Amino acid sequence: MTMKPSGVAVEQVPGLAVESRRVGSAAVVSLSGELDLDSVPLLNEHLDAALGSSGARLVVVDCAGLAFCDSTGLNALLAARLRAESDGPLFRLAALPRSTERMFDITGASNVFERYPDLDQALAAPSCRPLPGK
Repeated sequence: MTMKPSGVAVEQVPGLAVESRRVGSAAVVSLSGELDLDSVPLLNEHLDAALGSSGARLVVVDCAGLAFCDSTGLNALLAARLRAESDGPLFRLAALPRSTERMFDITGASNVFERYPDLDQALAAPSCRPLPGK
């Protein structure tokens, strides 16, 4: 992982770039390119770091630059959400492209993620976890 002077970690594999940074008490993981079987290990590395980050009360995956996501990418996001649920930080998705939203709707994954139209709204939304059974 390459760290820029501003504390931003950026890494690339063919087809995908992942950038991680802190915004207040939130860990933000931004994706650009195609999330698939070949690139999902890079996402997992960044999500592990974000979820393990001390003091992070919120993890947001910014999908504004995501051009494609296959079922492997969806499974990685589902696994990260489950880990966040058990470890404590809230887990949100921002700016899902229409094609990815469609896949989430078809698979039912849209019902398990907090999704926001853009990163700013994901960061600004109240940071409270719904009560169990609600």
